Amino acid sequence: MAEPCFLKGGHVLDSMCGIIGYVGRKASAPVLLEGLRRLEYRGYDSAGVAVLNGAGLQLRKKKGRIDKGLARLLEQQPVAGQLGIGHTRWATHGPPSDTNSHPHLDQSGEIAVVHNGVIENCDRLKRKLLKAGHKFRSGTDTEVLAHLIGIITRSTVPTIPTPHGARALAKALQHLPSIRRASRPPRRETVLIH
Repeated sequence: MAEPCFLKGGHVLDSMCGIIGYVGRKASAPVLLEGLRRLEYRGYDSAGVAVLNGAGLQLRKKKGRIDKGLARLLEQQPVAGQLGIGHTRWATHGPPSDTNSHPHLDQSGEIAVVHNGVIENCDRLKRKLLKAGHKFRSGTDTEVLAHLIGIITRSTVPTIPTPHGARALAKALQHLPSIRRASRPPRRETVLIH
């Protein structure tokens, strides 16, 4: 698993990244977008962000190069908030499309997940979730992971098997008490890219 890398003073300290997160005083979408632009040289097919604000999680994702896709979408449909995650995708499950772009939401729409790698037992897990009444919007293994995280965070005894092969993951929880109780932004800005 790659070590996390941080964006400080406008510099990416590690170039082996595809996931970015931001918590700070600034609007998160522009910070996330700039971080994703710095990662795009690796040939990704789509990109997306999830930003948390008083209205919940706001998702924007688009197939194609960042400046022709996600950046234009964010101009047309801006998101506001000081906490967010972003991802540049290279398709491994499901073809390149807006729908298959990351982030993906859990069943409740309260958890956004971005992920690098392959969930090796994805098909088996998805069948179990479908049988339990879950509905999926994409053809990705990451959406299966989002649904599993949703179940686990709402359960005292997780009953769903663990995914195999997950490498890098970041999540934003709408219902996390420490986020809702925060009366002011953090003292320092933090940007995590993994």
